[in-house]
Amino acid sequence: MGFPGGGALLTDGAPVEVPRDAAREAAQEELRKAVYHQHEPGLVQRCYDWVREQFGRALDDIGAPLGGSGNAALAVLLVVLLVLGFVAWRRYGAPRRAARAGGTLFAGAQGPRSAAEHRADAAAHAARGAWEDAVREQMRALVRGLEERTVLSPRPGRTADEAAAEAGRALPQQATQLASAARLFDDVAFGERPADERAYQLLAELDRTLGRTRPQPVPAGGGTA
Repeated sequence: MGFPGGGALLTDGAPVEVPRDAAREAAQEELRKAVYHQHEPGLVQRCYDWVREQFGRALDDIGAPLGGSGNAALAVLLVVLLVLGFVAWRRYGAPRRAARAGGTLFAGAQGPRSAAEHRADAAAHAARGAWEDAVREQMRALVRGLEERTVLSPRPGRTADEAAAEAGRALPQQATQLASAARLFDDVAFGERPADERAYQLLAELDRTLGRTRPQPVPAGGGTA
């Protein structure tokens, strides 16, 4: 039989006093044993429960001004996410594949055409809002114009990147713009990037700028191909 304060009885009935601090430490040591904690949730479960609780409180805070519960707030949150997704899709277009390297500039063109003919086709496509076709034809007009001025030598199998690199050596001030124009063409023609009026106008303006630019002599061994 125990006594208050940590006392106990010997077998002959005489009380034996146990210090209070020693009794407390013995009890704490006993409670540390795993058998008393085997049914408690683990660390991962406790973290998950805490995150879920915090998320639920946040939803309740959002739903409170609406006079609703966390379910109402969750519905509002889903609507907001859908609206943001739609806006992003309208602005940037559907996910696109990376442009294929090595696509030839005049692939699919209707036979050899002059720069003026390509420009006219580009303008016609732009007038009806067919921006992808307008970009293709305007880039072709740009390169054909360089060929007609002998900045580039005619080469049917040339890619847009090759044309930009070759022309950039003779027109160094426009080398960066030429490289950007080639990437734009590849993205639209082979990477399924949606084109727009701005893309077409960028190429048309570069075409006009190149027409007013005098090429520089190319060092031996670095001539146009």
